[in-house]
Amino acid sequence: MYIHHINHMPRIPDSCDRPRQLQRRHQGQHQNLHQNLHQNLHQSQRRHQAGFSLVEVSIVMAIVLLLAIIAIPAISAYVIESKVPKVGEELTRFILHAKVNAANGLPTPYDGIGNANLANMVRDTGVFTISGAADAPTVRHGLGSAGEVTVATVDSGAAFTITLSKVNHAACPSIASVMQRVSDSITVAGNGGAASVIKDAATRYSALATESQCSEGDENTFVFKVL
Repeated sequence: MYIHHINHMPRIPDSCDRPRQLQRRHQGQHQNLHQNLHQNLHQSQRRHQAGFSLVEVSIVMAIVLLLAIIAIPAISAYVIESKVPKVGEELTRFILHAKVNAANGLPTPYDGIGNANLANMVRDTGVFTISGAADAPTVRHGLGSAGEVTVATVDSGAAFTITLSKVNHAACPSIASVMQRVSDSITVAGNGGAASVIKDAATRYSALATESQCSEGDENTFVFKVL
């Protein structure tokens, strides 16, 4: 009996197997990509749900508070300083108006002048805040917290004064530098102290000298006298 040995040769894949292999490889890559995306999304959600730690929140709050402490006073000073030109301009206009319309030739040309005259002239300018009765209004200048403007006759009506109370140091000496052009004398009192003369017939106005007389904060009172 003859036994025939048949050698089993390895099967060579035909051309039909290659597309199936590529398809299985593509499916495997797609599954791996999907799993990675799912894991990354899950980790991101966990980090988002975890939020910030107490230490991180404390550090952020400390930084914000420090910036506020530094920035707020600087911004407030800038806002006040930016108001000075308009306030000075309107008060200068009022003084010139009063001089032109004064009773010339009389010893008391400014008799009866007061806040009502100022309020009527500047009411529509938007520079001052006016409240109260029409015959005795309160005029606020905005150069300091609750600072007021007061117009009053002095020397029995021969002159009048414009007093600015609670003026912030940010407006010193700039408000005096504007008003010294139309004022015959100026005094300034800082922090409730005695008034210092910064301009009169014997004292030449100096911005540096005026600045040295001003106190920190809304503590300065200016009196401008007009003859």
